Amino acid sequence: MGVFAEIGTNVLLFCLVFGMSATVDIGHLKKQLRNRVALLTGISLQFVILPFVGFVIVKALNMDAPMGVALLVITSSPGGSYSNWWCSMFNADLALSVTMTAISTLLSVVMLPVNLIIYTTSTYSSAVVKSLHWSTLFISLVVVIGGISTGLFCSAYYSSHRFNLLANKIGNVAGVSLVIFSASVSSSSNDSSLWDQDIEFYFGVAAPALLGVIIASYMATKFNLDKPERVAVSVEACYQNTGIATSIAVAMFDGDEEARAVGVPLFYGICEAVILATFCIICWKMGWTKAPANENLCTVLATSYEVEGARRESPNAIEVVYGTAQQKEGDENIDDLVFTQTNDGYEFDENSRHEQSNAQLASPTAGAADANGEVPAAGRTID
Repeated sequence: MGVFAEIGTNVLLFCLVFGMSATVDIGHLKKQLRNRVALLTGISLQFVILPFVGFVIVKALNMDAPMGVALLVITSSPGGSYSNWWCSMFNADLALSVTMTAISTLLSVVMLPVNLIIYTTSTYSSAVVKSLHWSTLFISLVVVIGGISTGLFCSAYYSSHRFNLLANKIGNVAGVSLVIFSASVSSSSNDSSLWDQDIEFYFGVAAPALLGVIIASYMATKFNLDKPERVAVSVEACYQNTGIATSIAVAMFDGDEEARAVGVPLFYGICEAVILATFCIICWKMGWTKAPANENLCTVLATSYEVEGARRESPNAIEVVYGTAQQKEGDENIDDLVFTQTNDGYEFDENSRHEQSNAQLASPTAGAADANGEVPAAGRTID
């Protein structure tokens, strides 16, 4: 079951990251790569503030090695791939979220071991540091990097909003499937110890997630980021890659210690889900997301306003309706033209010569000559 669970988790994780990354419009991604304030805010939260918060909590509550190491791994890890899913579902700035996940995952190859060595050495004996299972740290990182790279490549290659929407659906299905799959795999004897802990355990594990959202929201607002960007930064700061901590817990500890260690990422995952669901709903109602605040919740969750916004900014086709020149008897009829977006730019659609124009479809009199013999000019974009 262990090998099957590991393979299944990584496959679904890849599909989730691929789907969310392929949803992003490359133009918007390039714009976010130049958003130094937002990126630096996220990086500082991810690798400076949150690891220090975890260290303070471990020291203050005097956590034993199984719980303390697991919590330090969580707070030192890069943003979890579900952060993209949360931003997609509640229509925060998905392009910024994917960008931050990609950058934090790449930086974590160096920063995760550095933070772990610093804080585990300051808290526990050198034997605990030596027992860290480093290989399991990098497997999840490789899967995430591969999913992001493939998704962004496909988004740039196809350059189609229909493909973006399809990829978004794939990512959402993979996200739901990963939740169900992880819950079924975690339904073991380890769960029994989750609800049999001291109050310090629940407070200590939940505190980094809650403090991460509060600090991130304050910093993002202080730096005057756009509202959807504030939501994305806050989600990234709260949602950590708990899969890495789970792998470390299973590899390092045995028996009761393993159960106690696995309980940390399991309960943290529950906390961040509850905190982010509440936070995202509040932000949506406050008008901080790209979704209309007065829209139905089910519609908001099912609609990718990221793709809708990109579609309006860069339509897949443009219809050109001629009619500025006066038509004279004997002149050939000038057909309305439709230029469709392709990988090489906008190209003339031959089929449009035999179709009725959008202007004509919209109004029976549209496109007809007026009293002076002129046909009003019209044009519209086609999604």
